[in-house]
Amino acid sequence: MFFKLNQNQLMYYSLESVAMLNTSAGLIFTGQVEMEESRVTRRGLVLGSLSLMISGCVSGSEDGPPLGYNVFGRDPDENPNLRRQEVAYDGGEPPGTIVVNTSERYLYFVEQGGRATRYGVAVGQEGLSFKGEATVGRKAEWPSWKPTDDMMQRKPRLMQYADGVPGGPLNPLGAAALYLYQDGHDTMFRLHGTNAPWSIGHAVSNGCIRLTNSNIVDLYSRAPVGTRVLVI
Repeated sequence: MFFKLNQNQLMYYSLESVAMLNTSAGLIFTGQVEMEESRVTRRGLVLGSLSLMISGCVSGSEDGPPLGYNVFGRDPDENPNLRRQEVAYDGGEPPGTIVVNTSERYLYFVEQGGRATRYGVAVGQEGLSFKGEATVGRKAEWPSWKPTDDMMQRKPRLMQYADGVPGGPLNPLGAAALYLYQDGHDTMFRLHGTNAPWSIGHAVSNGCIRLTNSNIVDLYSRAPVGTRVLVI
């Protein structure tokens, strides 16, 4: 599966930023993508990326038409216990259900025959986590990100992103997002990728569930809109 950047996203991220993210965010890019000169300076990119890497969740998101291409590889420094793997599962949920166990820091995609695909995740900080049942209301590749009002109140430095950040390798939502809905309404919580893969296994987010980009791409391919999600 190829997750592509649209023209606006390519303009926002310079080749320099992509090269930096090869090592800092566990992304592996193959092929050649031509990008126009970034509208942000190198200093702004570095300082801004530090703020973005500690952020997460979103108040709204749009994705656009694809252009360019990239491929994700596994982060060689990833904790082996948090890597995607098939495991025995006896939780009782039907196949096709997503179960997030926040205390274990694992997400399970339930399969047939008492099995599940297990992914390591990062979860919300205390007091910010979503708990309960939801469904995947929509999906997006390379979603844009915009901090919520509550996030900007807690972390004023995020106000510089009040107009949003295009989808791309520095975006806190990573390569893809699954949007959690209840009764047809957006909960504002997501299952999404990350620009900070070292956060996986910890309680660090603003409430959403983070996976590595390679894992969110895998989950994205398995879970259609309408998938039941249980967060415990």
